[in-house]
Amino acid sequence: MNGSPTSAPVDSRGRWRRLLRSRHDGDIARLAVPALGTLVAEPLYVLVDTAIVGRLGTDQLAGLALASTVLLTAHALLIFLAYGTTSTVARLMGAGRESDAARQSVQGLWLAVLLGTAAAVTIAMTREPILDLLGGQGQARREALIYLDISLIGLPFMMLVLAGSGAFNGRQDTRTPLLIAVAGAVLNLVVELILIPGLGYGIGASALSTVVAQILTGTVFVAAVVRWGRSQSAALGLHWPSIRRLTAAGRPLIVRAVALRGSFTLSAAVAARIGVAELAAYQIGIQIWATLALALDAVAIAGQALTGKWLGAGNADRARGAARRMIEIDIAVGAVAGLAVLLFRDELARAFSPDPAVIAATAAGLIWVAVTQPLNGYVFALDGILIGAGDLRYLGRTMAVTAVVFTLLALVLMWTEQGLNRLWAALVLFMTLRAVALWARWRTDRWIVLGA
Repeated sequence: MNGSPTSAPVDSRGRWRRLLRSRHDGDIARLAVPALGTLVAEPLYVLVDTAIVGRLGTDQLAGLALASTVLLTAHALLIFLAYGTTSTVARLMGAGRESDAARQSVQGLWLAVLLGTAAAVTIAMTREPILDLLGGQGQARREALIYLDISLIGLPFMMLVLAGSGAFNGRQDTRTPLLIAVAGAVLNLVVELILIPGLGYGIGASALSTVVAQILTGTVFVAAVVRWGRSQSAALGLHWPSIRRLTAAGRPLIVRAVALRGSFTLSAAVAARIGVAELAAYQIGIQIWATLALALDAVAIAGQALTGKWLGAGNADRARGAARRMIEIDIAVGAVAGLAVLLFRDELARAFSPDPAVIAATAAGLIWVAVTQPLNGYVFALDGILIGAGDLRYLGRTMAVTAVVFTLLALVLMWTEQGLNRLWAALVLFMTLRAVALWARWRTDRWIVLGA
């Protein structure tokens, strides 16, 4: 009898202790906290651009919305350069094959140069039809062309940043990418403040400041990876068989990225057809969404690195335990981020635009952004875990199905001329479907494959 009344509180305290503290917390924090700075670097450039360009006028902000949709689509399509490199290098490092890991990283840089250059040339040749497809009109379209033409110079360097950061994340070193990303973000901000508020230049100066930062960070990553490759006696030249293998391995991630970014691109097209103020409000809301999402993805980077490491080392129990803890942490981080957005939504809206119509539409949209952050945390954590496990085909297939559902819904919204609230609701449904698909995989052991 004496043991009965006291056992429940003890168990309860034990459950709380497990929830608040885990043996995996040190490894996760060591990787996730520095990864945050690296991961949000590119969206942070666009977020800074959004705040500064928003003071130039609504047409400029709408033009930035169109151009950044194109650029972030390229970023999303080729982000496998970071994710694929992270998981591959982590598995090789976990298996004790550092020389092979260095060789893969060098080839990743070559692939980044090839794909980044090809993407820049393709966009340059098709930019006007793309902007037409996105609904760009009038002065907003002209502003988008100015921003886009200058930004394409930095696109190959953006890809080098992805490949270089993936190499270091796979080595369980997220501090080096952090230092490089912080330097780039500070340079971008300083140059932009000098050129626009200081000297009175327009939207083109905003694009130029980002290009300068991308060239600096991409060059530094190349130097760092090449130095590691030389220390491991890895060949530095272009090796076509390795490039073909990297491309083949990244194909499911490209399918995933096409489906993911295609859905967000379609949502921008829907917003553009609602009105200029609505498109500007959507640009602000989606950039805050994207910045918070990638902040949550910092834990997913830890998921990629740690899952790959422990599976490469043959330790399934450690991999699953670390993965479960990362899910818990990302949901909690999402809840905190969502509460902050909800409390300060009016201040955030006014910070990005002086237009009353844009402010009102933005504040309403940020409610949707806020309430979905815990869900986003769950999705991004599981996404990173499965990428780290190399379960790429499943991710590609399920993302494609989810995107088809969202596309049908978005087309209905476009044809029926619904407002921004319906568009945000459709994006929430999109994330919910992703969460269900990822949960279905997580509850099985099919994603657990041991070895390098």
